[in-house]
Amino acid sequence: MLPGRVGGEEEGVVPKQPVGDDSVGRMQFMLTLRRRGIGDAAVLRAMDEVPREYFVETQFFDAAYTDRALPIACGQTISQPYVVAYMTEQLGVRSHHRVLEVGTGSGYQAAILSRLAGEVITIERFRTLAEAARTRLETLGYRNVEVRLGDGLAGAPDHGPFDRIVITAATETVPQSLVEQLAPDGVMVLPLGPHAGPQNLVRLTKSGNGIRQEELIAVRFVPLLAGQAREL
Repeated sequence: MLPGRVGGEEEGVVPKQPVGDDSVGRMQFMLTLRRRGIGDAAVLRAMDEVPREYFVETQFFDAAYTDRALPIACGQTISQPYVVAYMTEQLGVRSHHRVLEVGTGSGYQAAILSRLAGEVITIERFRTLAEAARTRLETLGYRNVEVRLGDGLAGAPDHGPFDRIVITAATETVPQSLVEQLAPDGVMVLPLGPHAGPQNLVRLTKSGNGIRQEELIAVRFVPLLAGQAREL
């Protein structure tokens, strides 16, 4: 049983307002997203429905709804809520879409995507994170998410093509292996730039004429690494 989960709840149902949740903090959380320009009603609803406190480390429960990134295991982070909402909004996910996420982390972005998409495949290179995210998502009832352990840069060619792809770690060049798994008219959102320098969120749109690239906002993400981690 996760912290704050109500005893006797129907299995597989995600509590909208878990016991012990800071309702004032959650209200401010939603107001902040709106004030910073998040306007997609479906994205806002997903951000409101997913209990972020279940995706942060225990010592950061009180900071779960602050608009900042927080550390998680294996030297990774859970992105700040605004960036999660912004990336999701830029993807333009619809209920019939199949979505690929590269970099599961705690599973928070995958949980948000699960509220919007038909199916989500998420890939994590760290076994510790993948197993914890899989358990967390299953416990919370997000049945349309599959967590895979492996090399995110390899994607999931056995399950593609994907209508939407999101990369949650910074890459210095656009991964062509993932572009190839993007469906016609598909959209990919990723942080692009040097690992030790300025990065920008970029949106790629695939069409018959090729790939159109748009720069969005400045960001700072941990680097995207190739391969599956041998440890952790």
